[in-house]
Amino acid sequence: MNQAAEGREALRESKFGHLTVGSIMETQVQSATKDAKAEMLASYMMEGFGSVPIVDEHNKLVGIVSEFDLLAALRKGQKLEDVTAEDILTANPISVTKDTDVMTLVDVLQNNHLIRVPVVDNKAHLIGIVARRDLLRGYLQTSGS
Repeated sequence: MNQAAEGREALRESKFGHLTVGSIMETQVQSATKDAKAEMLASYMMEGFGSVPIVDEHNKLVGIVSEFDLLAALRKGQKLEDVTAEDILTANPISVTKDTDVMTLVDVLQNNHLIRVPVVDNKAHLIGIVARRDLLRGYLQTSGS
């Protein structure tokens, strides 16, 4: 086993490695529906997270709109008050469950170059969001720092 693999295995066996998404995720997440105006989504992002999960009438995750998506619309010359979430969302976004272990979450975020991902239950209903900073906070809290 190489040094990186040994370090990863040690991390997996540490207190941090035994955490799950459910123990570090944010449950107070601002979501919106497909008909939400992009201007409103931008204001949500100023108050909280850099992306807004998009849900249907049953709170099932159907997409996500990020700061990147809003900037792409502006770059195309679109006015945010004329654009809806449905126009710019990423459909079927990558998500995790509260039972996902943190090492898997690290892989999901790193391999997909993501900052945060929605957390869903077994019926794809939105129950939270988890970000890289939540992982780092979990690490610091379990490492005794």
